[in-house]
Amino acid sequence: MLKPKALLLTQGMHGMISQAEGLANALGLKFRHETIELKKFWNIIPPKFTPISDIILKNKIICDSKIVISCGRKSVIPSLFLKKRFKKQIFTIHVQDPKVKPSNFDSIICPEHDNLDGENVIKTKGAIHYLTNDEIKKNINFLKPNQGDKKIITFIIGGPNQYYDYSEKKIDKVFAKIKNMFVSPKYKLIVIPSYRTPDNIIKLAFNYFNQEHLVVKERDKKAYLSSLGLASIIIVTCDSTSMISEAAITGKPVYVVQMNNRKNIYRFEKFFKLFNDLGITRNLEDKIEHWTYKGLDEVNRAASLVRQKMKTDGII
Repeated sequence: MLKPKALLLTQGMHGMISQAEGLANALGLKFRHETIELKKFWNIIPPKFTPISDIILKNKIICDSKIVISCGRKSVIPSLFLKKRFKKQIFTIHVQDPKVKPSNFDSIICPEHDNLDGENVIKTKGAIHYLTNDEIKKNINFLKPNQGDKKIITFIIGGPNQYYDYSEKKIDKVFAKIKNMFVSPKYKLIVIPSYRTPDNIIKLAFNYFNQEHLVVKERDKKAYLSSLGLASIIIVTCDSTSMISEAAITGKPVYVVQMNNRKNIYRFEKFFKLFNDLGITRNLEDKIEHWTYKGLDEVNRAASLVRQKMKTDGII
C-alpha cells in the first residue's frame, strides 16, 4: 500500500520547486523531491512525441506516495509513466501546461496566461509558489539594512532565458535608472539575486549600489523573504512570472523592469496585462508611486479545489 504523502517531480529549477512545494504545503502533505534527468536525446523531444516509459530517464524513480506533483516539461513523462503503472492508486497533479492532453492527469494547475482548457484544469492568476506571509514575517529581521528613516526598495534580479536577453549594456541602463530614481536620502535599496542571475550582473550591481545600499551576493531564501518583508516597494525584472507572482503575495507595489526580448513574448504580455489590470504591477517608468491591493494567494485557492477532487477519488 502506498503511503499518503507526495512525490515532487521537477528538473530542479528554483521556480519549479517553489510551485510544486507550495502546492504540497498548501495541501498539508509530507513530501520528498525527485530531480528528473532525461537521457540526452529525450531532452530535445516534446512530451507528446516521447514514449511513456522509464527508458528515457537517467535515474529510476521510486514511488512511495499516493500523490505525485510534477512541474515542468521534463517531469511530464515520468508522471504519466507512474500513472500507467499504479493507475488509481495514485493521484497525479501537474503544474503548468504539460503540452499533452490534460485528461492524462487527475488535475492540472495552470496560469491563465497559458490558455489551457479542460475539465480538470484549475486556472490561476500567475504562478503558484511556496512563499507565505507568515514565513515572510518570521524572517523579516534576517537582513539588517541599517535604514534609519529611509524606506526600503527591494530590487529582485532574474536572469537571461530563452525569451529575454541580459546584456551588460541593457542592465547597465536599468541600474542607472534605478540609481537615478531611488538613490536618495528617502530610500535604501536592497538588491536580491535569483538562481538565474549571472555572476557578472551581481558584480555589476555590487559596484553600482553597495557603497550606500545592500547588495546580497549569495542566493539566500531567508534574505529574499526578509527583503520582501522590509520593502515599501518591490522591483522585479520581467523575465520571471514566478518571482512577480511571489512578490504579489505581499500586497505591496510591484514595479516590473522590462528587458529586451529575444522572441515572441505573447504569454508574458498577457500575464503583465492581467497583473496590471488587477492593480498589482506597473512598468518601471520615470516616476515613483505607491498603491495597494489585496495580496494574491492562489496556491491555497487551487489546493482547496484539488483537495475536493482527491476526496472524491478516495485518495485522502
